[in-house]
Amino acid sequence: MNVTGPGEFGLIDRVTARLSYGPACLLGPGDDAAVVAAPDSRVVASTDVLVEGRHFRRDWSGAVDVGHRAAAANLADIAAMGATPTALLVALCVPPDLAVSWVEELTDGLAAEAATVGASVVGGDTSASPTLTVAVTALGDLGGRPPVVRAGARPGDVVALAGRTGYAAAGYTVLSRGFRTPKALVEAYRRPEVPYPAGPHAARLGATAMIDVSDGLLADLGHVARASGVAVDLRRDAFEVPRQMADAARALGVDPYAWILGGGDDHALAATFPPAVALPSPWRLVGRVGEGSGVTVDGRAWEGPAGWDHFR
Repeated sequence: MNVTGPGEFGLIDRVTARLSYGPACLLGPGDDAAVVAAPDSRVVASTDVLVEGRHFRRDWSGAVDVGHRAAAANLADIAAMGATPTALLVALCVPPDLAVSWVEELTDGLAAEAATVGASVVGGDTSASPTLTVAVTALGDLGGRPPVVRAGARPGDVVALAGRTGYAAAGYTVLSRGFRTPKALVEAYRRPEVPYPAGPHAARLGATAMIDVSDGLLADLGHVARASGVAVDLRRDAFEVPRQMADAARALGVDPYAWILGGGDDHALAATFPPAVALPSPWRLVGRVGEGSGVTVDGRAWEGPAGWDHFR
């Protein structure tokens, strides 16, 4: 059965019947708006959109995978502010011939990813559209702490990374060449593994700046460098190339560091810290902040791709 079968409100009923709600959700779907607790009196908010053919393909990813990925892209932004995610709002634009089961499985993926951080899908909207589009807004709680913004890095700070980079980009390249293995890379593209707790953890440690690595480590640290008016230098030897990634890079004729430094969609967290801060796991030192501007690798400009540009 496609989505025209139950109609708009029938589809909404099917979606909401699959959801459960965490403690931050005081009033869920069913009224004109949801009510979400904001004990900090401030709300961190972020939004992101996934468009079929631009951000995902149904022949590469199942509906559950797309749900996980759509939620992760937004939850990671909340964590990158040093906040704890509390709720998601989802707007779904679907072709009339789309199967209802695809929407139900998408909902399961969204709800499951949100549940990993104790958040809930609390509402949204649906519409018919020739292009399948998933737009998600995430809300979060700072827990009484100031937000960790991009503009706080200072010369002398260290640059640290939580999570992995390069896996999703490698998986995308593998899929685009018509392959389905190595599984670890393909699955990383389909469902990112995001170190959500590392965001609030970094805030408690005294992080001076932080960002979600969605478009590529070099590109995203470039945002930090510009906002802070500093230079960032990364150490290439801080990034090990996993065996499966090295094997795939060799087979496909790709420099694996193009994935690690320039690839996005893993949603690692990159942050700067005062040099005196002892960095516990999962944070690892990858570079330093200095005077100047831009991002370099081992003191030199990076020759390869630096990251994703949605309009390029």
